[in-house]
Amino acid sequence: MKPVRYLNKPEEFTRRQDELNEVLSFVGLRVNDKGEVARGAVATTLDEASKHAATLRAELRRRRTHPQVLAYCTVKLLKRSHFRAALEATKGVFDRLRTMSGQSGDGAKLIDTVLASGNSGTPVITINSGGSATDRDERTGFANLLKGLNSMYRNPTAHDPRALRPFPDDDLLELLTMLSMVHRRLDNATVNP
Repeated sequence: MKPVRYLNKPEEFTRRQDELNEVLSFVGLRVNDKGEVARGAVATTLDEASKHAATLRAELRRRRTHPQVLAYCTVKLLKRSHFRAALEATKGVFDRLRTMSGQSGDGAKLIDTVLASGNSGTPVITINSGGSATDRDERTGFANLLKGLNSMYRNPTAHDPRALRPFPDDDLLELLTMLSMVHRRLDNATVNP
């Protein structure tokens, strides 16, 4: 369980840690984030053991969250910083758009630059063939979704103090699930010259 063994697969570390912690909780032990065995709460029932081991990371694994989402926010999840995890995971989408397209910029301007048809009639990044009105509507909807995520999650967390923006577990899970869907669409996207 030495973390160095999981540099390229942090989700594997988390999965093993959670599985071990469920069993170890019956004897009052747990594997901490350093990969060391430490004292923990003692469980006497299966439900208690599951609660001790249950984490946001476990739920994200159950939802098969895209690795790109986890790459940007795992450290913040480990620190239970929902506010920062939301910010970093949302910024990760824009970083991916820049990397895929070779474009600079940020926010709505970047989205318009890489996902709108522009002068050529073909977006830099396309999520479908664009051959029908439905395809074009879907492209527009995808761009609008990204603009909404930027406005709703990235901009406020970048400007407001954390104390003024509570971020419950359910809200974070829903955001990260939505970002996961965005990354899956980008996995299958075409980059046009």
